[in-house]
This record gives sequence, structure tokens and C-alpha cells, in this order.
Amino acid sequence: MEFRVLGSVETWVDGSAVDVGPARLRCVLAALLIEPNQPITADRLVERVWADRAPQGARNTLRTYLTRLRRVLAAADEVRIGRRGGGYVLTLDPAVVDVHRFRQLLAEARTADDDSTAVNLFGRALALWRGEPFAGLDTDWISAMRTELEAERIEAESDRTDLVLRHGRHRELLSGLVARTAERPLDERLAGQLMLTLYRSGRQADALDTYQRIRSRLADELGTDPGPPLRRLHHQILNTDPALHAAATGPAATGPAATGPAATGPAATGPAATGPTATGPEATRPAATTPPRQLPAPPRLFTGRTRQLRALTAGPAGTADPGTGLMIATIGGPGGIGKTWLALHWAYRHLDRFPDGQLYLNLRGFDPRARPVSPEVAIRGFLDALGVASTGIPADPDAQAALYRTVVAGKRILVVLDNAADTGQVIPLLPGSPTCTVLITSRSTLTSLVTTHGAQPLPLDMFSHDEAHELLSGHLGGERLAAEPRAVEGLLRHCAGLPLALGIVTARVATHPDIPLAELADELGDHSTRLDALDTGEDLNVRAVFSWSYRTLSSAAARLFRLLSLHPGPELSGPAAASLAGTPIGAVRPLLAEVRRAHLLTENRPGRYAFHDLLRAYAIELADRHDPEADQRGAVHRLLDHYLHTAHAADRLLEPHRDPLALTDAVPGTVLARVTDHRQALDWFQTELPVLVSAVGLAAQHRMDEHAWRLPWTLVTFLDRSGLWPDYVATQRTALDAARRRRDRDGQARTHRLLGNALSRLGRDDEARAHLREALGLYAEIDDPIGLARTHRAICWLLGQRERYPEAIHHATRALELFKSAGHRSGEARAVNAVGWYHSLLGDHARALETCEHALALHRDLGSKDGEASTLDSIGYAHHHLGNHVQAEDCYRQALVLYEELGDCNGTIETLGHLGDTYLAVGDRVAAIRTWRQALAVMEEVDHPDVDRIRARIARSHEREAAGSN
Repeated sequence: MEFRVLGSVETWVDGSAVDVGPARLRCVLAALLIEPNQPITADRLVERVWADRAPQGARNTLRTYLTRLRRVLAAADEVRIGRRGGGYVLTLDPAVVDVHRFRQLLAEARTADDDSTAVNLFGRALALWRGEPFAGLDTDWISAMRTELEAERIEAESDRTDLVLRHGRHRELLSGLVARTAERPLDERLAGQLMLTLYRSGRQADALDTYQRIRSRLADELGTDPGPPLRRLHHQILNTDPALHAAATGPAATGPAATGPAATGPAATGPAATGPTATGPEATRPAATTPPRQLPAPPRLFTGRTRQLRALTAGPAGTADPGTGLMIATIGGPGGIGKTWLALHWAYRHLDRFPDGQLYLNLRGFDPRARPVSPEVAIRGFLDALGVASTGIPADPDAQAALYRTVVAGKRILVVLDNAADTGQVIPLLPGSPTCTVLITSRSTLTSLVTTHGAQPLPLDMFSHDEAHELLSGHLGGERLAAEPRAVEGLLRHCAGLPLALGIVTARVATHPDIPLAELADELGDHSTRLDALDTGEDLNVRAVFSWSYRTLSSAAARLFRLLSLHPGPELSGPAAASLAGTPIGAVRPLLAEVRRAHLLTENRPGRYAFHDLLRAYAIELADRHDPEADQRGAVHRLLDHYLHTAHAADRLLEPHRDPLALTDAVPGTVLARVTDHRQALDWFQTELPVLVSAVGLAAQHRMDEHAWRLPWTLVTFLDRSGLWPDYVATQRTALDAARRRRDRDGQARTHRLLGNALSRLGRDDEARAHLREALGLYAEIDDPIGLARTHRAICWLLGQRERYPEAIHHATRALELFKSAGHRSGEARAVNAVGWYHSLLGDHARALETCEHALALHRDLGSKDGEASTLDSIGYAHHHLGNHVQAEDCYRQALVLYEELGDCNGTIETLGHLGDTYLAVGDRVAAIRTWRQALAVMEEVDHPDVDRIRARIARSHEREAAGSN
């Protein structure tokens, strides 16, 4: 027997793969394989397999999984799962697990007596890798293990490369090094290996270009320079150092470090050669001068940003004393969000903190009309403002930076660096003194500044409704707003909380005081003219400000930004974005990060992206200008395929016994979300529901009728169990229109039946009956007995809700006959339960009990938890009315456990109501009221149509309890 985890988790017996089972079962196996022959407690296994999403009864589920694994492993006597030391132990020879063979081979390679043997051992170890470790599995523990193993692989690759370079075999490494460098562009050791390989291959210019690329990347993303080893190697290549062509056997060129940056010798220059002392201390002393006061005028009106102002005032470590440590704050956000306003407003409120001056510079990081200000130019300007004589300013930029830090040392100075392009532009301008404060505004996130210099990030969001209203009121006056309240709401909605947009609106009103606010609101309300309405005819308008950020994007990120406008919102996931772009998920993530860094996209939650309506309008304009209609339609098709196929897979996990739809294959470029078990399916629907409802409308808008009727079908289980019947009805109406356009009678029959179900839940009986009659007629036309049976079952439920029990049992019986004749076992089990239920409602509880127990056996045989739960409720009801209250309570509690696991609000409400009735029957009124209140809480959450009925029941019980106590 052999086990593999360096790729997908696989089990092999005698050269053939064995199907272990679903993802969760493979995760249990992986958790045991990583630590063979060692006891692992049940709690640790549960944590590894489920993390903080462990279902109720996780230990029982774990025991079930371990039993199933024992059956799989029974083929090999030498492999077994047992109990020892309070935990579970997987006993086996570690050599049969690829990850342990990999680690053993690495250990042998690193202690080998000769390089040839070591290279061979490293190669055998790396050959065990088949792809991403634990592919197809996704838990916190798996992710951590995957990261650890990837780091081991990378180190092994690098060690092998050093050995191969030692023996002069650089030509065989080139293609692999180029590919790995593209994957890990910030890896300095890897860059050094590629540079040396290129140089030894006669490609000195390419080697130097490789250095410049990583140098720029490190500066942009981390705000740092290459380390001394890589700089030394660069120096050696520049000077064609003969040591780089040392003989393969020479000791100076044979160690792993010799091929990387560490082997390149000491640097010829350094700070000691260029520091501020080069000009002499007396030459650097500034002449007595007035402290600089460079801040522009503050905003006339300012609102909101309370949290950010409080954070700035608190200073580092929450103290208001600016002398306790250099405070650096990065104020980030998209163009027009009010970053500069915040910085200046705070600065003017705290001028007394900075008696030694305030420095200000617009770094023009995103100005399309000018190049960004270089750090050298910025520092020279600051030195001039600080009164340093030009004769005392050294020529070397590093010496100038050192002098700047010397001059401001010990002084209480505020430095405002506005509109920074990136971290590299900012770092040379940072004082070193803890008495200074630096405010930086940027459309880039400047993450590395937070990491390397402890900067305090202060991201700005759009204004809330109240903040935006306050800003408008401050400019236009409360009376003007009160005169046109509806127009004001329209303006607030269409400006999307963007301060710049609100400022432009107030400017237009100020320059045209007679214009009605309603006219301006109507202009903004038209999607096609919204940005035109926010164009002042000058440089500072919404479209122009957005364009400054858009121009910084790479072509691939710019295309993604445009295509994101096709998404219906309100937010999208990484796989959805990848589907829009037709790009693998691994390739789209850096593009999303790039768009987000430019503040053209927000990541509201990890992996969930959105942008506001004004950015969407701008992206739509760009898409219409740059992306042909066929490309846009293809992107929408991929997006809808993403939602349809993922939703269908998730629905199958929620209700495995529901007859599936026959779907055509997703178009190429579609990326599906990973949904592998019931919990993930439930979470996915809960997260994506607003998007899915919008996607149904998007499909109808684009006349993609296949999606417009099939996607609503996939939502039914989740919507019904969640009690979201208005969404259920709305999406099915769209589906019916689409099915009619397609002249798809099966689609029409399904949607009529589902509409009947949803409308009956809402108490709209006449409409429900009309749709169910249509469904019966269509199913008869297309000769679909199972569809007919389902419709009869829907009719019996509707009639039962209206207490027309004899008619209900007639339709339940007809459904049972049709299901049985078609050999449809899950439908038969549900129909048997329905027959038993209506017998109970007609008063024949003994017959009901017998019938429903038969249904329960069928459901359990099928493994249908949904059917089992509803049947347990029926059996509990029969027991209750037979006076078997203990058995009734037991059945109800079993049903509630299942309903909770399924996320079925509707079933939970029904069973809690029945359980409360049972408590009342045995005289426990307190328990009854408590249970009904639990049901009421769920009903209020889903806006259940019968909520008043249970409120009245609780009120009556309280009255009787009060009367009894008197």
C-alpha cells in the first residue's frame, strides 16, 4: 500500500488507485498520514479537519469517517488505525507515504559524501511532487501544512541548483530558473542563481537586467533594496569578475552560498563613504530662520472621519505625546475620497504640537500631467525650507537624506507627504526622530511601509448616508435640503458617499443657485450620463480622478477592472472574477491585488471584492470603449456558468436526493468555486445569495435564457429551507419568462410547480393553485409521471395548510402511486410520510404512526436527512396525540438536530411549534413558552407569514399562566 499527499491525496494498492471517499474523509486520512505511528487526539483531528466550522456531533462524524477508512485500509495488514494513549494512531512504515520519503531523501542528500550522490537524491525527492500538496482539500491546517511543505520544496530546489552550478552544468538549469523566478519574483537567492546562470551562459546583459527587475520589485512592494549578497554579485557581474568563472572544483565556487548572492564578496561602497560627515558638521548647521509653514489651506467644511481623527490624535501606542515615538500614518483610499482633506484638517487642529514647523509636499504620484517628485528633489526642497545653506548641502543624494534627518532630529515637526506613488518614493523622506510626525496620503496601500516601519494604516471608506447628508447640509443649508427631500436622497444615493462627487454637486448648485435639486438628481440618476453630471469641465472631476488611478494598472489588470463592471454585484469572489476574465484563479489573484492597491476595488472581507456605483459607471464606460460586445458577452456567459454550475453542485450537497438538472458543460475559461460538503454548500449559498439573485436578473437582461431558468432551480432548496420565499417567487417568475421564451415545456412545468410551492408558503392560495394546475397540464403533455407526482405532493401540502385533509390525503396517495410505479424511492418515501401525516391530522394516529415509521425506514435506508427530519416530526406528532409524550419529545429533538445541520429554518419552526405543544400537554407551560419563543425568533428572522399565529399562542399562554397564579 502506498499513500500520496504531494499532489492530490491518493491511496494505491498493488499499483491501482483506491477511491478513499469524499474530501472530508481524505482530510482525515491526510491528518493521520502526516504523523504516522503517533497518537492524535480526537479534538486535534476535529480541529485539523473542520477548524472552527466543526458541525454539531463532529466527534461522532469523525468516528464514522475512521470506520470507513478502516474498511479502505483493510487490504493491507501492515496499515491499520487503532487507539493508543488517548488518541487515534495510524500504524504504518513511513516510507510508504511520499511526504516522509521526500523528507528522508532530503536528509540523505544533505549528509551525502559527494555532490553527485546529493544531486541524485535531491532529484529523487523532488520527483515525488505531483502538484500542490493536498490538492482539492482546503482547511486551515491543510493550508498551513501546504505552506510548510512548499517552503521545504523551494529550499530543496535551491540546494540542488547550487550543487549543479558547482559542477558547471548551468545550461541545464536555465529554463527552470526562468520559470521559478517568474513565480517567486522577490526571492533573492533564486535571482542570484539565475543571474549567475545567465552570466555563465554568455548573457551578461540579461543577468544585469534580472538584477534591475528584482531591485525595482523590492523597492515597489517592500520598500527595500536587495541584500548585500545580491548587490555583491551584481557588482561582480558588472566588473566581469573572474571568480564567477572559477573552476567547478575550486573551493571558492563550490558551496551553495558560492552560487548565490552571498558569494559575491564585500561591497566596495557603503554608507560610511557617503554619509553626512563628508561635508563637515559646521557646513550642515541651518541658519536661524522662521520655522517652515508649508501646509495648504484646510477644507472650509469637514465632516465624519471620527475614528481616523481619534487614531491620529492618539499617536503611536495610543499616546497623545508625539515625543514617544515617530508616528507615521498612511491615509489610503481611492481618488476623491478625501485623504488630503483629512490630513490637513487634523494638522490644523494640532498645530500647537509642531512648533518647529510643518513641511508639505505634493509628490504627484498619480498626476497624469507631471512625473512623480523624486526623493532627491523632495529632500532638497525640505532642506531649503529648513534653512540649510545651499553651500552646506552635499551633492550625493544619500548624504542629503542623512543631512535632512540630522536637521530635523529632536524637533517637533509635521511632515505631510501628499499623493505618494509608492513606498520607495516615501522612505527617503522619513525623519528618524521620534519627535516628528509624518502623514502620508496615497492611492496605493503602502503595505510594506506598515510592515517595515510600523506605519499606522488609516484606510478611508465612502461616507455613510448621515455623513454625506451632513456635508451637503453644510454647503447648501438645511432649508434647501428640507425643501426637496426626495431629490436629496437621490443625490446621496447616486454620489455613492464619494466626497469628491458630493463636492462637485455642491459646486454646481453654488454656481447655478436656481437649478432645482430634482433636476440634478435626475441627471445623476441616468447611468449613461452620471459621470458627465459630475464633470466640472476642469481637471478635478470624478472621471479624471478615476483615470489617474486607472492609468497605473497593467494591461491585464486594466482589462479585469473593465470586465468587473459586468458583474451584477453587490460583491464578487475570486473565482467569479477569474471567470469574468477567463483566467485561472492563480493568475487573477495578483490582478485583483493590483486593482485593489490602486483603490479601484475594495476587499470588504477576505476574498470578497466590490466597488461603488461611480467606479462601476466608469468601468462600464471603459469596457464599452475597449472591449468588443462579443468579448463582454463571453465574459457574462462564463460568469453565469460559474454561478450555475457551482450552485448546482452545492444544491446537490444540500439535497442529494433531489433529481438533478442536465447541464451542458461550462464554457472554457469558467472557474468554479470549491464546494465539497454540506457545510461548505450552506456557507456558499449564504454568502452568495444576493449575488445569485442578481445573477438571475443579469441572465434575463442578456437573454441567456438557459441560465435564467436553470439558475433559479438551483436556489430552491436553500431558499425554501431558509424561509426566503419572496426571493423564491421573484427568481421563479424570471425563470418562467425565460422558459416560455425558449418554448421549453419541461422548464415551464418545473417553474409553475415551484412557483406554486413558494406562493402557497406565502399564503397566496389562488395564485398557487393556478400555477400548480398549469404544472399538472404540462407534465401530462410531456408524459412525466415523476413531475406529476411532485405536483400532487405540492397540492396536498397546500390543501393541508388550509385544513382540507381528505382532499390532501387524496393527492398524497396519488403522488405515492406515481412515485412507486416509476420506481422513485425518495419520492415514494416522502409520499408515504405525507399519507401518514394526513392520517394523523384526520385523527387516525395509530395508522399514521405505522405509516410514518415505514417512511422513516425508507428515508434512513436512502440516507436522506431532510426526509428523516420531516418524518421524525410526523412520528412525534402521532406519539403526542397518542399520549406518548416522552417518545414525542425524543422524536422532535432528533428532528431539530437534523434541521439545524441542514440549515432548514422552515422545518425548525414547524418542529419547535409541535415540541411546545407537547410541553404544554404535560403541564410544563414555561418550557412551552420558551420553545415557542425560539420558533418566534426564527419566524421573525425570515418574516414568516404565520408569525402572528405563534405570537397569539404565546400571549394566550401567558394570560392563562397569569390567571393560574392568581
